[in-house]
Amino acid sequence: MRALLARRDVRLLVLARLIDTAGSNALWIALGIRVKELTGSSSAAGLTFFAFILGTLAAPLGGALADRVRRRPLLIVLNLACVVMLPPLLSVHDRHDVWVCYVVMVMYGLASGATGSAMTALTQTLIPPRQLGDANGLLQTLLHGLRLIAPLLGAGVLAAYGLGPLVAGDAVTFALAAGLLALIRHREERPQPTQHEEPGARIAAGFRYIARTPALRQATIAVVIAVVAFGFSESVLFAVVDEGLHRPPAFVGLLSSLQGAGAIAAGMAAAVLMRRAGEERTVMLGLACAAAGFLLDAAPTNLTVATGTLLIGASLPLIVAGVMTLFQRRTPAPLMGRTDAALNVLIAVPQTTAIAAGAALIALVDYRVMLAAMGTLMAAAALYLATRTTHQPSEKEVGTRLAGEHHW
Repeated sequence: MRALLARRDVRLLVLARLIDTAGSNALWIALGIRVKELTGSSSAAGLTFFAFILGTLAAPLGGALADRVRRRPLLIVLNLACVVMLPPLLSVHDRHDVWVCYVVMVMYGLASGATGSAMTALTQTLIPPRQLGDANGLLQTLLHGLRLIAPLLGAGVLAAYGLGPLVAGDAVTFALAAGLLALIRHREERPQPTQHEEPGARIAAGFRYIARTPALRQATIAVVIAVVAFGFSESVLFAVVDEGLHRPPAFVGLLSSLQGAGAIAAGMAAAVLMRRAGEERTVMLGLACAAAGFLLDAAPTNLTVATGTLLIGASLPLIVAGVMTLFQRRTPAPLMGRTDAALNVLIAVPQTTAIAAGAALIALVDYRVMLAAMGTLMAAAALYLATRTTHQPSEKEVGTRLAGEHHW
């Protein structure tokens, strides 16, 4: 890890990602709260996040763009474009202006899809294959730490000063991220144009690559199963606090902090696990932690729920860092943007559906039954991956593959 952070370009990339994420997370939670205040409707507030997800469904277009141009200049342009899209939020004063929030969140989703794919692809070219696990583990640790602070900061600033300072602050973070990216000295090669390929086929190339690559296909199937369970958890957590522990809703905040603590600890361990056991086994461990965590949450005691929440938090960075590293190590650089975008879409659709289904089911089904189903889904995903793990390529094989597959 120390050798990784000793590189100036890596420090700049990580700092740009953290600054961007901090400002965005603070604003997103504040936007949902503001819409709730203006309309009195929880559904209207929830639509702010739905609008964001709707925008991310266009990620394959952003992934195709990320594979056609240099990633660093693209990221600079996208961050500066986000600075321009934020000021309309300052015009939101009553319930009739709420549509502005939805439009901005859709645009946020569009930008996020392209930014995420370009960032993943730039990370792959900037960091040697042997250090990708370290980089992803570090990012997950830092990002989960931010997710503990940024929502509280956003809600606090909104309550004290209104939405204006958060909009201005997020614009500043985008501008700072663009400036940091501009300071990176790494020179990318211009992507070679793909010949004799229709635009639709070019955009869908990431989906095709996942389907034809066993390790990526298997990891994707396991993660899709897992995100369904995680989607249900958005609603079940409130029932655990209310019906199981008989605590006030504010207790959810404490559990969220415990989940964050578990995530930070696991993020710090993820790089070591990937070096010793490989990406697939790291993902399996994350899935197993989540399975145990959901089952423990069904037992209505403070100790079991706290332990289960820690395990659920620990599962997230293990799964995310493992999958990201696996994709970066197994995907040719000219395809990285589209493959990352395809994975994001394959995750976002079932996750969004599961969140909506969970909100409906929790009113009809005992929360303990849902937790048992969620634990079973996680265990099934881990078992599926355990019985289908593929050969882990050597570093030489990875380097040859990443450098040699220019026909894509």
